[in-house]
Amino acid sequence: MTQEILEQPVEVPAWDAGRYDSQFGYVSRLAGGVLDLLAPQPGETVLDLGCGTGELAEQIRDRGARVLLVDSDPAMVVAASQRLRQPAVLADGHDFKVVEPVDAVFSNAALHWMTRPEQVIRSVRTALRPGGRFVAEMGGARNVAGIVEALRAALAERGQDAGLRSPWYFPEPGEYAELLENNGFRVSRIEHFPRETELHDCPDGVVDWLRMFGSALVAHLPEAEHEEVFRRAGELAEPTLRRDGRWYADYWRLRFVAVSAETETAR
Repeated sequence: MTQEILEQPVEVPAWDAGRYDSQFGYVSRLAGGVLDLLAPQPGETVLDLGCGTGELAEQIRDRGARVLLVDSDPAMVVAASQRLRQPAVLADGHDFKVVEPVDAVFSNAALHWMTRPEQVIRSVRTALRPGGRFVAEMGGARNVAGIVEALRAALAERGQDAGLRSPWYFPEPGEYAELLENNGFRVSRIEHFPRETELHDCPDGVVDWLRMFGSALVAHLPEAEHEEVFRRAGELAEPTLRRDGRWYADYWRLRFVAVSAETETAR
């Protein structure tokens, strides 16, 4: 436990932090826009919710802010702690608590893994000082729809599609804005946009993506069958998600800035 954030036990699937950095570093590389919206200032304290391996937290710190690291995966907590040489905290984004309120909560590519969004928003609201800001980017409606449809078709061929359950929450912008406004925030900016992303470091393309992010989609199958299903999904996705020898993920992103409702002054 640190003095800033209360650590709590969480039960989550294990991530491969090293492979996340080596094959999926684009997740952080493409976050410049949301970091600019955060605009961290010297002397501020920013909590990075779902900090992953800490690459963006390091950039926030480099801009002069003090950063607190929170993730629900033990491997990511270790990786972020090592990168920033400060303790990261293992905690559930639905119900984390801080000892002292922070100036901002930042999150990139993590909120869509938290499937009870109202609980997350309330926890963020409680963690912020009056007038603090919540700045984030997450998967929005239609995110990776092509990948999921290819996997569903691969499962249907085997008569196993009935057990597919999404592990994600990909909202429409109006839906998420309403949740924010109903839970103590004023939304100053929200946008929903496509960002098809080349899978530069994934030689197997969509198959590599599914190996990293898709295990929950096939949790109803014996683990020995996952690879075969992923490979068939890759074959089915190839006509739409591979062009000129390059693989792409069909991302849609939801990006927003929300300010605690006690103030009318937004950054």
